[in-house]
Amino acid sequence: MCGIAGFVDFERGLQRNPGRVVDDMRDALLHRGPDAGGSVLEAEGRVGLGHRRLSIIDLSETGAQPMESASGRYVIVFNGEIYNFQSIRAELTALGASFRGTSDTEVLLEAIERFGFAGALGRANGMFALALYDRKEKQVSFARDRLGKKPLYIGLENGALAFGSELKALRRHPQFEQVEIDRQAAALFARLGYIPSPHSIYKNICKLPPASYLVLPLEGRAPDFDTMRAETRTYWSMYAAAKEGMETRFEDEDEALTALEERLGTAVEQRLISDVPVGAFLSGGVDSSLVCAVMQERLSGDARTYTVGFAESEFDETADAAELAAHIGSQHTQLPLDPSAALETVGEMQQIFDEPFADASQIPSLLISRLIRSEVTVAISGDGGDEFFGGYKRYPRMLAMERLAQRMPGALRSASRAAPFWLLDAGAKAGAMLKPGGLAGEVSGDRLEKIRDIVAQPDFRHRYEHFNSQWTGGSGSSASPFTTADIPDNLGQLEQMMFLDSICYLPDDVLVKVDRTSMATSLEVRSPLLDYELISTAWRMPDSLRMPDGGAGKVALRKLLARRVPDSMINRPKRGFGVPLNDWLRGPLRELAEDNLNPARLNALGYFDSKAVARHWAEHLSGRRNWGFHLWGVISFSLWHRHWMES
Repeated sequence: MCGIAGFVDFERGLQRNPGRVVDDMRDALLHRGPDAGGSVLEAEGRVGLGHRRLSIIDLSETGAQPMESASGRYVIVFNGEIYNFQSIRAELTALGASFRGTSDTEVLLEAIERFGFAGALGRANGMFALALYDRKEKQVSFARDRLGKKPLYIGLENGALAFGSELKALRRHPQFEQVEIDRQAAALFARLGYIPSPHSIYKNICKLPPASYLVLPLEGRAPDFDTMRAETRTYWSMYAAAKEGMETRFEDEDEALTALEERLGTAVEQRLISDVPVGAFLSGGVDSSLVCAVMQERLSGDARTYTVGFAESEFDETADAAELAAHIGSQHTQLPLDPSAALETVGEMQQIFDEPFADASQIPSLLISRLIRSEVTVAISGDGGDEFFGGYKRYPRMLAMERLAQRMPGALRSASRAAPFWLLDAGAKAGAMLKPGGLAGEVSGDRLEKIRDIVAQPDFRHRYEHFNSQWTGGSGSSASPFTTADIPDNLGQLEQMMFLDSICYLPDDVLVKVDRTSMATSLEVRSPLLDYELISTAWRMPDSLRMPDGGAGKVALRKLLARRVPDSMINRPKRGFGVPLNDWLRGPLRELAEDNLNPARLNALGYFDSKAVARHWAEHLSGRRNWGFHLWGVISFSLWHRHWMES
């Protein structure tokens, strides 16, 4: 696991000191690769490739980067892991290839030599982002893994291209020292709390989308930004995986579970390959419990598992995790979360997340990454279970709201938006409002206002987007992938939500959070449930193994876990991985909040409706409403702006 950065000079001579430029960009990513750093200049200084190394596989100099192919044709900087590199190596060896070392990067380079760039990407099962220079064809290529676990930003300005694992590397390039905010991206952030691909917060910088690659010739005219994005190609598609999976669904539960269990075992085993110690995140949830149990089965010794605890019982899973660890026999460590230590991390987030990001679970994610990194360099996680096995609580809630929307005439849905909050609150308290299945016991005035706004949307996809939105008004609003992405026509409503989360929320929120917080501590995180072959298998699950009507989701994973632990360790309430944000904003974070929610401050920024924010803040402070989710987005944007645009 590493960090990559560099540039391409299409206009010749843009950098006076290209060696210093690439080194500066590279070293902005020191945290991603503290073990070593290397750079190379190609094409008479017109191409710079920089690499920071976190040594995981082949700790010797034969694993150092930038790395040259055996023929000398290619030079690569690579961030990530190819989990099936040993089988690719065996295939290449049978074709006559020989290898200097034991790294997966060298195997990938040789695969590019033998099978071509797209052919090698199609064979590689892993998480990665890379830049490759072809000395023969004089072209530069970029690629990113199928799920988007590893980040790659590319910017183009005045004939100069800059790239890097994080935006802070691009900001070290002379052409990107001064940048302008992309208002469309800012509007998407206000709506979602993160910025979906291919957007970035800056104009003329984009994220290379997951499962895609880009090849640019060095000679000739420099591409413009729109042309560069148009030239991006894909080598895998979630659309195809979902469509084909739904067309070839298992009819027999036992057959489905057997196929899933076999693939999960292989995925976990591949992710245990390392020349440094490996541990695992363990909460009391189904996903991490199953992954840790399978990990223990595949190890010769005891697995190392870790969890973080909260003083607030609604967030604390330490007891559940400890019980599970004792049952499977793992060597378990838990970190009691000191609220003061958690609060102290708030000030670090703007340096770690160099793009606006408002998922408050970034705080415990950073703390548990630090705990694990103090003992191991690689951690296994359970990310992906919710998206591909129907696990989010919002799925049954959204389906319940959809049933409500379908029962309401269109005119009534539109008219409901005019109902004032006091009337909704009174109706909830009097029990006068309809409580569709999946919402019973949860309907308050707060929730009824949310329901009112959701059911008034024109169709299911807009309703689901609204369900996941924070601030939905204001100028510069932009359509999100929730409403614009192509969806296979054979997906039901549950599968549509799973699909949309897998191409938007997963890569641009969940995986960004995991990547930035873990790499801030120089920890590599591997996720077996994000194995693309396992995902193809997941799309084939029958309805009975997803989320039965009104029931808990992730039935397939629960059944596999039931083969390993007692039922009492499975059917526990899901607590999530969050922090008591609502209380913190009224308490220890109040001063920070008031400073960043100040109307004068927001008017100066110009991205949020200061009157709407002030109203939400007053309601939150009164205790009558909980607006922490919304307010944290505004606070995060303001803090980011201070750090990256004003300092």
